[in-house]
Amino acid sequence: MHDPAQTVAFLTFSAVLAGTPGPSNALLTAVGAQAGVRRGLPSLLGQVTGMGALLFTITVGLGNVLLAHPLALQVLKWAGAAMICWMAWRIASAQHAEGATKAPAGFLGMAVFQWVNPKAWLAGVAAVATFLDRRTGGALAQAVIFVILFTLAAFPSCLPWLAGGAALQRFLRAPRARRVVSVVMAALLAASTIPLVATRY
Repeated sequence: MHDPAQTVAFLTFSAVLAGTPGPSNALLTAVGAQAGVRRGLPSLLGQVTGMGALLFTITVGLGNVLLAHPLALQVLKWAGAAMICWMAWRIASAQHAEGATKAPAGFLGMAVFQWVNPKAWLAGVAAVATFLDRRTGGALAQAVIFVILFTLAAFPSCLPWLAGGAALQRFLRAPRARRVVSVVMAALLAASTIPLVATRY
């Protein structure tokens, strides 16, 4: 990106994409509520890294292959919805703050989750379709630039979700309160699958 205006536009797009409500941020909030900011940072880093790796892959061509095969998109959609519901169940069944370690979070869990999140795929394809410039070099070089800029924008955009969850910890000293918040967060996470399975790609 040689045009500063385009760079600013991509950074803005990335911040909005990473910071808006969705399955990843709902899970990140639950991790913050269960583990706090410090122990939840690996999950945040995993989320940003996974999204960046997915964006890189889409930019160099895998997204076009996936879009050319509707059945593959359908499999991705339902697999993602199933994994989200499984995560919701793990969150709801956690009995105490240490239950966060039982949930499929952490750096690796959150990074892998981005690859089965249909919203992340479609957003990545939209980003590439909008900002990839055939006049400014090959896809590989642009993919590297996209990932660097996206990471710079995504980390501060996702951090409030983790911190917001951590802010709930002061209200979670009673077992009943912890249980209520875990169930509510799990329900919100599961509900986020409804638009995914109801939308045709």
